[in-house]
Amino acid sequence: MALLRTATSSDLGPVIQSDRVLLRTPQMSDYPDWTELRAASREFLTPWEPLWAADELTRASFRRRVRHYLRDLREDMGYALFIFSAASGSLVGGLTLCNVRRGVTQACTLGYWIGAQHAQKGYMTAAVRAVIPFVFDSLELHRLEAACLPANVASVKLLERTGFTREGMARRYLKINGVWQDHLLYALLEGDKRR
Repeated sequence: MALLRTATSSDLGPVIQSDRVLLRTPQMSDYPDWTELRAASREFLTPWEPLWAADELTRASFRRRVRHYLRDLREDMGYALFIFSAASGSLVGGLTLCNVRRGVTQACTLGYWIGAQHAQKGYMTAAVRAVIPFVFDSLELHRLEAACLPANVASVKLLERTGFTREGMARRYLKINGVWQDHLLYALLEGDKRR
């Protein structure tokens, strides 16, 4: 069971907690832990992410990232969340709910990354399970979408384990590691069985 606290005008964003993880909006004070985790995980993450900018791990780049996240939060366009271990308080990864679409669509897109030393330990499964009620109950969206590379077996298993349904394939969908690549498309609808 996840505990939710939604944003108010004085908050920095939602806080979502389960017995395994705590998710909250990134803050500048997270920079040292974030840059250390990302740097240590670069080789692990490279096959699954867009190319990193030359200044990717600098404080200035992180500051721009946090400003972007806060603007998206204020404008209800996206929700970036860092994932922390509930037991240790350590940063283990990140999750984004981006491209929030209102009107007749009522949907957003899920993205995520995990630090290399925290992979395959259940943190991302716990984080995705914890964020699903936030998407449907707090944001009142109808559809949560995700995409992953067909070769990313861990991501395929994560999405299927957390109740997503494969809906198809998008050809040359995202530019990952410098190459336009096909992606499997997944979605979870508000009324779908949650796992």
